[in-house]
Amino acid sequence: MGSNMLRNDKAGFGWITIVLHWAIAALILTLLGLGFIMRRTPVDPALQFSLYQWHKSLGFTALGLATIRALWHLVEVRPRPPAGLNALERRAASATHVVLILLALAVPLAGWAVASTSTLNIPSFYFNWIVIPHLPMAKSEAAEDLWTLVHMTLAYLLLCFVALHVLAALYHHFARRDDVLVRMLQTGSRQRASSQAAGSDPVIAGRKKP
Repeated sequence: MGSNMLRNDKAGFGWITIVLHWAIAALILTLLGLGFIMRRTPVDPALQFSLYQWHKSLGFTALGLATIRALWHLVEVRPRPPAGLNALERRAASATHVVLILLALAVPLAGWAVASTSTLNIPSFYFNWIVIPHLPMAKSEAAEDLWTLVHMTLAYLLLCFVALHVLAALYHHFARRDDVLVRMLQTGSRQRASSQAAGSDPVIAGRKKP
């Protein structure tokens, strides 16, 4: 795999951005599902403990990947906006991406604060491999309740933005028929190669609007 496929270019995203995007998305959906089961569904205490540990392990993984994604977003090339987007749509898309990255950082950080302020002082076992230390925060029921509320509120807010992001991508793909969704499925170099191949094919070229 060439370096031009790993990194972003003006034509689209590279594999590093694409893999981070989908890995974080999968983790977020899994964490939201686990959170709902842990808080809303009566389960055996032993199973609940395991679910909490899995939730924390996946949350720390999401935090690590989100940190990498945020740093990558700061230093990597920004692809050109998809053709056909007006200025307002471009600003909305950019703002949504920034908010999603910030929430992907804030939600697990708030969860870490919940574990750190809990008076139960339960260790966070990262996939039964290492123990993640608690943040240097005072432990109290009031602090734990506060951070639990913050964690849940941010999680629901993240869910709303994810839903908005998905609906916008589907709208662009099926209604607008542009390449917004495709840009997160293949690299910019492949998109460029596909466009060039389509342009050189007389059958496909003949179908294009003048």
